[in-house]
Amino acid sequence: MEMTAESLAVMFGEIFPHLDERQRRLVAGAQARALGHGGVRFVARAAGVREATVSAGAGELAAGAEVLGRARRPGGGARRLRDKDPGLVPALLALVEPEERGDPASPLRWTTKSTRDLAAELARQGHKACPDTVGALLREEGFSLQASAKTMEGSKQHPDRDAQFGYIAAQAAEHMAAGEPVISVDSKKREKVGPYARPGRQWRPRGNPVRVRDHSFPDEELGVAIPYGVYDLAANTGWVNVGTDHDTAAFAVESIRRWWQARGRADYPQARRLLVTADAGGSNGYRTRAWKAGLAGLAAETGLEITCCHFPPGTSKWNKVEHRLFSQITMNWRGRPLTSHDVILRSIAATTTSTGLTVAAALDDGRYPTGSGVSDQQMTDLKQHALTPHGFHGTWNYTVRPPLHGPDLPPGPPAPPSRLAQATGALDRPALTGMTRQDLAALAAALQLPFRAAREQHLYTARGGPRRRAGHASRPCQGKLDLTAHLVVTLLHQHLSLPGCQIAALLGLDPTVVNDAIRLTTPLLAAHGATTGPAPAKVRTLADLRQYAQAAGIDLPTKIKPTN
Repeated sequence: MEMTAESLAVMFGEIFPHLDERQRRLVAGAQARALGHGGVRFVARAAGVREATVSAGAGELAAGAEVLGRARRPGGGARRLRDKDPGLVPALLALVEPEERGDPASPLRWTTKSTRDLAAELARQGHKACPDTVGALLREEGFSLQASAKTMEGSKQHPDRDAQFGYIAAQAAEHMAAGEPVISVDSKKREKVGPYARPGRQWRPRGNPVRVRDHSFPDEELGVAIPYGVYDLAANTGWVNVGTDHDTAAFAVESIRRWWQARGRADYPQARRLLVTADAGGSNGYRTRAWKAGLAGLAAETGLEITCCHFPPGTSKWNKVEHRLFSQITMNWRGRPLTSHDVILRSIAATTTSTGLTVAAALDDGRYPTGSGVSDQQMTDLKQHALTPHGFHGTWNYTVRPPLHGPDLPPGPPAPPSRLAQATGALDRPALTGMTRQDLAALAAALQLPFRAAREQHLYTARGGPRRRAGHASRPCQGKLDLTAHLVVTLLHQHLSLPGCQIAALLGLDPTVVNDAIRLTTPLLAAHGATTGPAPAKVRTLADLRQYAQAAGIDLPTKIKPTN
């Protein structure tokens, strides 16, 4: 049974009251000798005595001579320093006050506050105490050695930080509900290849550590390793492309291309879209033109519509590739020298978690020179033909489309709006909805993404799984309500208290369609803070509605025929 500090403290607590000072010293020294290296400190802490006392007892036992001396009478021995010098503890606490409250003139404010330095400063002030006593006093006062905690994301947070997080989450939910791939990407820290020391420890035979170099000068022959990770959120799988040249935008795009060729197209054979989440800087930063041009080339090659969403500056740690893939790889190869690229690949591929993470890795010995750029003209052409910024923070969120194949044909005349669209278009009046047409249009633009995500989730639940043909929505039909129609019927219901069955009768729809639209849209309006006050009078029937509209100078559409 392994001895623990708790069990040892219990033993000392039971036996020490029956022993004199000499006997307690010898018992503690014997226990420390039995534990071996580090036993003196371990026993001293468990017994609540000074290390010097335990060390003296162990030395007396090792000498083998007869122990002389007498046991002290109760109350004998020197008084504690904090009792002899009442000003000692206050003086010590003044020296270790946090910098926000400490004296700016204190000589120790800008130096390392070791117990030796603290003891020297106390001596200068007239309080005599050794470093061990200083450490014991600090522990009694609730102090401990602590490192800095990395919790601040930067000197200033972007005002749209949380809104961008919500936008990324909505994009990911909408893509995954439609069965489309969503990946998180980033490059890991560059690693030197060779027998170099690494943080962490691993189990090995006692006295036989792994021998590594005592200096970290890079090895020109072995080179470096640049892991670029691709984490699939839905599948909980990772793909790491290990480069040997430079971490450039071309390398980042090539890593995604290799993931698609090795895993993506097999896991998502019917995919038409791809969502990429990345941090704000580096080879895949939102300011990097070559990154966007590379994504356009990848879209043209794969036929995928690629959407990229960047995390705000200073928040890259929230990108899922960091804490779901890279952190696990770091733990897996801790304490292990990365002596070759093969060792790196095997260590990455062996990374697993209890939640089912699996990782694949491949070596990329291609050349990715730095300095290649994209001209202003090339960027202009890219924006005209492939790249579309989103309405919300277009610099962080954008979509690149594959080129259209076939001859360029002149656009035909637009299809005439359906009778349902004409009817809902005639109902978007402020007196009926409680909202101006401009506000209604702005609301529809703001709710596009949350509406699509909510509708996909509703359809996913209704059909009990993903679409049979991922990425292909059902064909538009006259009875299908678009987002604007959802808003109009919901606002009619909220503003006028008009029942859904009456709205359905006016539009020639099944009441279930209108009621589902109201249930789907009401939470979106509440989350967006879009509310309207009640109308001057409640409208309960179509006759009431026509009378109310006539008083407001509005011509309502006639009841249209039911649609299929």
